[in-house]
Amino acid sequence: MPKLRVLLADDHAILREGLKALINVHPDMEVVGEAEDGKEAYDRTRELRPDVVVMDVSMPNVNGVQATRDVHREWPNVRILALTVHEERSYLRELMEAGASGYVLKRSAAEDLVHAVTVVARGDVYLDPGVTAVVLGKVARMHLPGEDSRHQLSEREAEVLQLIAQGHSNKEIADRLKISSKTVETYKARSMDKLGLTGRADIVRFALQKGWLQDSGRSR
Repeated sequence: MPKLRVLLADDHAILREGLKALINVHPDMEVVGEAEDGKEAYDRTRELRPDVVVMDVSMPNVNGVQATRDVHREWPNVRILALTVHEERSYLRELMEAGASGYVLKRSAAEDLVHAVTVVARGDVYLDPGVTAVVLGKVARMHLPGEDSRHQLSEREAEVLQLIAQGHSNKEIADRLKISSKTVETYKARSMDKLGLTGRADIVRFALQKGWLQDSGRSR
């Protein structure tokens, strides 16, 4: 299989070198380009069309949030993993609403970056465990299904939805629950229809609202 193509956007050259070393040592991914600010991140994405952009939030000229919004609008299939030192709700809310597929705290990057890139590249949402509690406070105030929505799901539907939110693939869920991947997809579609959810990001937000991810341990 072709390697995952990653673009690094950060205004600190030393940090980029460290992140590049982490990624390039992995046999399934490679850094194909770098950017020093949000405008360059946009331009390099247009030029290189990477699979994943690792986007620093605080960059000069065009910041990471605006660059995320611009890249996501033009190339929605390019996954964006935000890299940030900020743990405040306002930053995290902006990132997810701008189109980020997840975020990693800089202090966690050495341990979690490669896994996070893999997770978002396959279409899932990655939430740094260090800020999950922060997101819980934000999500509780978002427009999501009502408090009784959980009771509309069967036990198996809720179990499948929770595992999806934790980042497991359909095959992993099927193996774990001893059902077929097709059945997993059926449970997923049925529960999303009941709750009015439209994608993986909605599933994750709903799971966070319900507290399903607090002790999942999957993101590590």
